[in-house]
Amino acid sequence: MDQRPIVLLLIPHLGGGGAERVIALLTRGLSARKYDLHLGLVTDSVIAPDEVPSWVRIHALGAPRVRSAALPLLRLVRQLEPDVILSGMAHLNFLVLLLRPLFPRKTRVMVRQNATVSGDLASCSVPRYTGIFYRLLYPAADRIVCQTRTMATDLATWLGVGETQLEVLPNPVDADAIRQVRPDAESHWWGPGPHLLAVGRLSREKGFDLLLESFASLRLKFPEAQLTILGAGPEREALLALRALLQLEGSVQFEGHVPHPEQFFAGASLFVLPSRQDALPNALLEAAAGGLPLVALPASEGVANLLAGKLGAWLGADVSSRALTQALLEALSSIESGQRFPHSWVESFRMDCAVEGYERLIDAMLDSQILRERAR
Repeated sequence: MDQRPIVLLLIPHLGGGGAERVIALLTRGLSARKYDLHLGLVTDSVIAPDEVPSWVRIHALGAPRVRSAALPLLRLVRQLEPDVILSGMAHLNFLVLLLRPLFPRKTRVMVRQNATVSGDLASCSVPRYTGIFYRLLYPAADRIVCQTRTMATDLATWLGVGETQLEVLPNPVDADAIRQVRPDAESHWWGPGPHLLAVGRLSREKGFDLLLESFASLRLKFPEAQLTILGAGPEREALLALRALLQLEGSVQFEGHVPHPEQFFAGASLFVLPSRQDALPNALLEAAAGGLPLVALPASEGVANLLAGKLGAWLGADVSSRALTQALLEALSSIESGQRFPHSWVESFRMDCAVEGYERLIDAMLDSQILRERAR
């Protein structure tokens, strides 16, 4: 009989943004020798063969959206009786914690927080009731995983949760795989450039409208500049309309969701993060692992602290298209064609380091459950 503890990872779907990327990397990094790993998907999204390893059992719940997944999720948890659940996105975290009283008593629940709560609520990028859900449901989690100390402090202050509930763990980045990619740059880029790359969900908080406005100004000095944006999302049509309004159809490409953005790194002059609000996006970390020059807006204290004063990184003075233009101009006037930077600070986000932290946390939760059972 298999004695490995059952660990169930939950995400709405794969093939989306950074949160999905983190869960996919954890399925590859967590020890199959130590844990019986399962992956629950709310929808029946198509999964690229290399995203999830063969030893991870996948459960597609078949719900059209998270709010419709309560019954299939409850059935899955009651069937598997997992020892630990890790939920990877806020609206799914709410559902998991709402259902928790119906889960097996032994099941420990940790949720991964992928945004700064106070910033999200202040920006009005989430429904008004979101704050109520945070206050009512998050205290029921055994652990809340934050990407940065800033996020954890914000959450502790805003929710009033204890420090013992909060864990700061870095996002995993498969730096070795990123550095091994050697694609043909000509298949992705055209013209003399400079070539700008941006990656993220096409939503308002990611600031791609600011990037388009900034890029239109940038082309006054660099008329051959090209911009490629990777990602999908609800703002796509609005961004296409803005591209047309700014007369950038010939210089800006929207490539949709790309499973491996690192294939675009060769030939890219720099990576741009134009987010209005972003805790610590994986796209930025992956670009750093690839050695790209980095230009970003101060989308959060975490981003600002990470990049401020770093070689090969340029940070806008504020969150605006004007500040982004200035940072881009400074970067392009400083770097040589094809120049790359070591970005040694990204080593702490490597797969082995990040996954080790998650395994320590899972093991601690399993140990605490054993002690509870012995105390009964």
